[in-house]
Amino acid sequence: MGSFSIWHWLIVLVIVLVVFGTKKLRGAGGDLGGAIRNFKQAMQEGEKAAADEPPVLVGERSAGPCPRGSEREQQQRK
Repeated sequence: MGSFSIWHWLIVLVIVLVVFGTKKLRGAGGDLGGAIRNFKQAMQEGEKAAADEPPVLVGERSAGPCPRGSEREQQQRK
């Protein structure tokens, strides 16, 4: 049961070529390359968009009203 030798891999390669044909394998390789290229491009666009946005600090309060009301209003309700 050990590891496969180079002859095993060559036989597997020949079987794959016979079953699928070189045209389908070339098309699948092109599709895979295009998908990787699109993924890299989307990652670069995402990094660029993240760099354009201002950073939000933890604990920083927004200028708008609190959706639950102010602390004073909450205490008055109790």
